[in-house]
Amino acid sequence: MAAARPQPIGEQGLDELARVLDGANVIVHGLDGVISRWTTGCELFYGWTRGEAVGRVVHDLLATAFPEPLERIRGEIAESGAWRGELIHRHKDGHSVSVASRWVALETESRSGLVIIQTNNDISALKDAQTDLLAREAHLRSILDTVPEAMVVIDEAGIVASFSAAAEKLFGHSARDVCGRNVKMLMPSPDREAHDGYISRYLTTGERRIIGYGRIVTGIRRDGSTFPMELAVGEAVASGKRIFTGFIRDLTSRHKIEEELRQAQKMEAVGQLTGGIAHDFNNLLTVISGNLEMMEKRVKDEELRTLLREAQEATDDGAKLTAQLLAFGRRQPLNPTLTDVGQLISNFTDLLRRTLGETVELRTTISGAANLVLVDASQLQNALLNLALNARDAMPRGGRLTIEVSSTHLDLDYVQMYPQVRSGDYVLVSVTDSGIGMSPEVKERAFEPFFTTKEQGSGTGLGLSMVYGFVKQSGGHVQLYSEPGQGTSVRLFLPAVRGGRGKAGSQQTAAEDVLRGHETILVVEDDPRVRRVTIARLKDAGYRVIEAATAAQALVLIAAHPEIALLFTDIVMPGGMTGDELAREVRAIRPEIKILFTSGYAEPRVAGRELADSRSWLKKPYTAKELTARLRELLG
Repeated sequence: MAAARPQPIGEQGLDELARVLDGANVIVHGLDGVISRWTTGCELFYGWTRGEAVGRVVHDLLATAFPEPLERIRGEIAESGAWRGELIHRHKDGHSVSVASRWVALETESRSGLVIIQTNNDISALKDAQTDLLAREAHLRSILDTVPEAMVVIDEAGIVASFSAAAEKLFGHSARDVCGRNVKMLMPSPDREAHDGYISRYLTTGERRIIGYGRIVTGIRRDGSTFPMELAVGEAVASGKRIFTGFIRDLTSRHKIEEELRQAQKMEAVGQLTGGIAHDFNNLLTVISGNLEMMEKRVKDEELRTLLREAQEATDDGAKLTAQLLAFGRRQPLNPTLTDVGQLISNFTDLLRRTLGETVELRTTISGAANLVLVDASQLQNALLNLALNARDAMPRGGRLTIEVSSTHLDLDYVQMYPQVRSGDYVLVSVTDSGIGMSPEVKERAFEPFFTTKEQGSGTGLGLSMVYGFVKQSGGHVQLYSEPGQGTSVRLFLPAVRGGRGKAGSQQTAAEDVLRGHETILVVEDDPRVRRVTIARLKDAGYRVIEAATAAQALVLIAAHPEIALLFTDIVMPGGMTGDELAREVRAIRPEIKILFTSGYAEPRVAGRELADSRSWLKKPYTAKELTARLRELLG
């Protein structure tokens, strides 16, 4: 039996409906939108009076913004008799209001046939809250997507609910792959197996092991590699359930920087130690060499003279050894000149080929027309020779050695990885071999003095140490790359010179014979043995000598002896005044006196401008020929 069709409503019925619903936002209008009833609720809500609204088209009066075309809405009403959706209306004062609107079609007794009863509920506050929530969510998402720390949110069962973009990059997993799975997938053993127990213990006992604290733990990437990370976990309660938010910072770079800094500090400490030892050893060699030299003059027996010469040769070898120690400690005397590294290596290639032998193929690649640095050319050649010899020994069955020269720029990002390096332009010299390579343990100690993997008696372990010290003293930086079975590459970064001229330097050669003199010389030396040998040498050469053990004694003697023509002083001395400070005092009171410096440290720069002229500097140990030749250069 068919359902009874509702009776059409008359005008009186519409009036009664409007009266009953007068407090609500109810609009009665035809399919054409012309308003016939406008309740008091609409007057209060929209600001238009009943007289202003009735007879107007509702869509024009309220400037309605529809979610879909009006014709489609009318078609749905004609088919089903109702429609609902969200609309945006305009208040009389011009501001917009959002409403949840429901339209119901009723048949009438009039000729128009249908009327629409439209009820509107204000949802402006809800829409504003939704908009604000969406904006906050977008803002939070943008923060989480750009913050360098990774973020992972899990529930109390350990299931991942959120996985930030930084976490995707850090772990190598996409959020789609991780969300819905247990967070322990991001942990290596044994933490993976213990993680569920940690959460269960906390939920049961409240014992906090990591929540609210930062902790260093280990993570595992998608490729299976592990890395150190700092994990901070926060806790919140939402809808009666706990959620845990973890912020993760990758510590790989920081650990590398800390390791580089520790290594640099260790090398600096070892350098200071070896430099100090070399200084004291040079003083001993000065005494030994000087006494041997004077004995040789007095001994007539040729067999004894041969023994003395062998002893003298041994002291020369000792001096070479201390020179290598001083190179590592960055205290060797350098004579920097403006040098084109590419040209220097090109001229040096033939010697390197002969050194390497026929089983090693030498290749050189030089990029750029000029690779200018301010460097001691002979020391650079010596460094390259040491690297070539090491490479040859690492390729017992032959191989390939490549030397490359190019210009490069070390930027701030690089400097952050290597705190002891300055940013700027450099000339890069790469020496790469195809040899046996180094293990991580060997590579870590490669630059340490006396460390060697060669058989006993096959090397001193000072080759790489000398290279390291020379480059550092030249203001550069050294990097070592090596893998077992993959060869080794040593990269020397030397500060580039862009235009200008370098400091000219000249190498002093000893005179064939001891040059004699007659002037009065003040010798200031705290080591009594070195002082005795020096005085004896000078007296043998015809000089009159006055001696002092400290700078304070020297100043008293300077004032008492106007005949002093030259001050010969050690630089590093006890008593509170160094040799360069003594020199400044002497210059002030006796500017005509010539000054010659010496030191076992072989570090001219400690005396500042006084040593700008290489003629005013003599490195221990020195021979009588070198000493007297330098004196005649200064005294004329």
